[in-house]
Amino acid sequence: MSAESIHKGKMKTKTWVALIALYIVWGSTYFGIKVAIETIPPFFHAGVRFLLSGIILVVWQRSVGQAMPTRAQWKSMAIIGTLLLLGGNGLVSWAEQFIPSGIAALVIATVPMFLVIGEALRPNGVKPNWQGIVGLLIGFIGIFILVGPSNISGSDTKLDPFGVAALLMACLSWTIGSIYSKSADLPKSSLMSTGAQMLMGSISLFIVSAVSGELVGWDVTTISARSMYGLIYLILLGSLVGFVSYGWLLQNAPISLVSTYAYVNPIVAVMLGTLFGNEKLEPRIWLATTIIIGSVIFINSTRPKAKKDA
Repeated sequence: MSAESIHKGKMKTKTWVALIALYIVWGSTYFGIKVAIETIPPFFHAGVRFLLSGIILVVWQRSVGQAMPTRAQWKSMAIIGTLLLLGGNGLVSWAEQFIPSGIAALVIATVPMFLVIGEALRPNGVKPNWQGIVGLLIGFIGIFILVGPSNISGSDTKLDPFGVAALLMACLSWTIGSIYSKSADLPKSSLMSTGAQMLMGSISLFIVSAVSGELVGWDVTTISARSMYGLIYLILLGSLVGFVSYGWLLQNAPISLVSTYAYVNPIVAVMLGTLFGNEKLEPRIWLATTIIIGSVIFINSTRPKAKKDA
């Protein structure tokens, strides 16, 4: 066996290990959030999570020779971190006080649908073709089945409307942040960029935590061991292993393979919520899961490609 074939075999093994880690880790973060916020305020827990994760990533990248972000890049990191981590993850954490973690994951799985709409609305953006429009309509039908009125969807579970609204706002905020990041001034190292976004996002999360009053009357000594384990899991695995695996895959695997995490994560989240969180697994959840994930796969497979510069 040649050295080249051995190298290809090792790379293939590493790719699948990283991909499986991404599936399990990021899919499990929704349940991890549910556990952490049992005794830790949601915005504060997210602030601690991303502050510590950001410090670890920035110190690590600096130690291997990566340059620190410039002043202009820090401004970009502040905007992106606020939109992605406060608007995206922070609102998800807040919503999971009232919404099952599996359903939260399914709603967030519709972010690619919001990205298609955002891309179509921005100047010089790529407009969806008719297949993409059909996929969007089907996807929103899936959302309605998932979170619509219980007397229409046939569900025994009534979802909190404010929690649902927060999840949809999280999708919108993540979309705006993702689109902004395409033209933003970012560090060359993706992990340095991620770490800086976490640091700046944590500041926004702590500010909202203080302003919202969620810390009023909260006693830090009431934090349960279960919530601490959840927070530690989110820091070490959710934020670090997940992002490192994602960054490695982006550089070493086809994007079509990497993007499959978006289809698998909601299923992992639903199963974990059912097995360990006593969340109801109703027929409408399976139906909505199939419709939403199917529509996202269909949209991604039919999305028109942006024209390359000459």
